[in-house]
Amino acid sequence: MPNAGHKFSGALKAAEQLPGGHFVMSAAYEGRRAGVVTRSVQLCATEPLLISVTIRCGHWISSVLRDSRHFAIWRIDASQRLMSKKFDDPVRPRSGDPFDGLVLEPLVTGSPIPASSGLALDCEIFRHLDLEADHELYIGRVLAGRARESEAHGATRQDAMRVG
Repeated sequence: MPNAGHKFSGALKAAEQLPGGHFVMSAAYEGRRAGVVTRSVQLCATEPLLISVTIRCGHWISSVLRDSRHFAIWRIDASQRLMSKKFDDPVRPRSGDPFDGLVLEPLVTGSPIPASSGLALDCEIFRHLDLEADHELYIGRVLAGRARESEAHGATRQDAMRVG
């Protein structure tokens, strides 16, 4: 792993935390926004900084991903059960916007990221693989990331970095 002075340190710090937790993959294109819970996110490479994400085949986010060529990955805290339920529904009607009512803090691509998410990565699609299985694989080149850490006395520190 690169040292802390690495030019991608903020995004890399966020990417290194990927193996744990529940994540949402989100995307936006021409007024359409979609998100889906994924439990398979991992760091693939550090030069360039790449992550892999799997989602169930047939989810309606696929068309938004295809058109936008970008996505965000953000962690859902264990206490956010309603948020998890909102994005875990594979048959959500396309007419509804799952992000209505949420305060969003997108990074560089415009993919929706809730302000409440302490860990987020913004990516462009580097590769998409149809695995001929129940899931499909997306490889994302990380363009930006943020990682918030609780510090002493409840203060919050935010590392945000634009890559590239």
